[in-house]
Amino acid sequence: MLLLGTAISLLFIVIAARWLLQKHNPQAVLLLTGLIMLSLSLILGMNSDLARVSTGSVVFDLFRAVAETFTGVLSRFGFMIMAIGGYVAYMKHIKASDALVYVSMKPLSLFKKYPYLAAIAVIPIGKILFVTIPSAAGLGLLLVASIFPVLVSLGVSRLTAVSVIAACTAFDMGPGSGNVARASELAEITAINYFIGHQLPLVIPMTIFLVVIYYFTSRYFDKRDVEQGKSTFGGVDASQGTLKVDVPLIYAVLPMLPLVLLIVFSDLFNTGITLDTTTAMLFSLMVALLFELVRNKSMAAFFAGVKKFWEGLGKIFTDVVTLIVCAEVFASGLIGLGFIEALVTGSMHMNLSGGVVGIFIAIVVFLAAVLMGSGNAAFFSFGPLVPDIAQKFGLSTTEMLTPIQLSASMGRTVSPIAGVIVAISEIAGVSPFELAKRNAIPFASVLAFMLIYNYFVL
Repeated sequence: MLLLGTAISLLFIVIAARWLLQKHNPQAVLLLTGLIMLSLSLILGMNSDLARVSTGSVVFDLFRAVAETFTGVLSRFGFMIMAIGGYVAYMKHIKASDALVYVSMKPLSLFKKYPYLAAIAVIPIGKILFVTIPSAAGLGLLLVASIFPVLVSLGVSRLTAVSVIAACTAFDMGPGSGNVARASELAEITAINYFIGHQLPLVIPMTIFLVVIYYFTSRYFDKRDVEQGKSTFGGVDASQGTLKVDVPLIYAVLPMLPLVLLIVFSDLFNTGITLDTTTAMLFSLMVALLFELVRNKSMAAFFAGVKKFWEGLGKIFTDVVTLIVCAEVFASGLIGLGFIEALVTGSMHMNLSGGVVGIFIAIVVFLAAVLMGSGNAAFFSFGPLVPDIAQKFGLSTTEMLTPIQLSASMGRTVSPIAGVIVAISEIAGVSPFELAKRNAIPFASVLAFMLIYNYFVL
């Protein structure tokens, strides 16, 4: 029976991937396939515990389980993710994100005579920005508007310039990320502790390795494209790279404020105060609203800002929270059909270690993100399976979970259908498929580096 359940699980993973490739709504795909798998697990007698509180009918229990998943997600961390989305939307509304990018990119003027050094210098700066502007498409578009024309005018190709911008969005990290919120919830630790204690020890060496890889691959591919007559040099006016910032530059501190608060008032410092992410976001929102009130001297602007926060919050519910819920139903279907049990049992029979299983899942999630064009969909689908697998192999949840979570965001960078890749390639005037191909070698290399470093060095 376990073998049959595993075969069905693999079949529905393939079906879900196919539908997602056809650009059907990911929430609908994951919910439908998850419900079908749960139904089949009941029919096969492999799953008798659907809803925590039974309705008295197996049919209604299926939908009761979905309702309980919704309420569970919202009560555990759903509102935190929505508050983050609202704050990010408000930062964009008052152009504080623009101010932060403008200030952060000023050091690049030091590399005017060294175009490829200027290009790779964007990556670590972009990584820091991504912690405080946790929207891949949002940050990507800001960087295309500001730094892309400057890099091209310095002497790198348009494809190289937009490639390093894509690389800035490759590691979902920091307490503002939806994937980080979900990962920290699965690991049962705070988002800031997950970020500092588990992500940074991996991300820092990964970023150094990525910068080195990008330096050599960018020079190689630009030279090769020239030889093959496919050069993407030029075609951009450097004057276009002047980001219009019509707010005081002090606004650059506002996107960073929640992160600073979470670090200062965490276990790292003995202040006697401990902040959670939602509280930090709401406090920072009030500070930002007061900034705007002082600048505009208008209560109308204050109230309009609050409305933007709620609109951003609602958009995150639509795009992210619903995706988490549907992905959890999908994961429940895999669990109900014995997918985890079969994976663990099969690995033990083959004498595979937990590290090998973790590497396998990370590669699967990376490829899933490439196929889906979404790091969230890939991680939310497989992330809930990790704690049980890690426990059965005697590993800590974070040891297996962190590289899997980072694999999802790296896979998005290599997907030609990912929103951020499509958006920035269109503005840069390059093919999203060429951009994805340009990113493939660096991120396949970084994926291998990360897995070796995580399981055999740390």
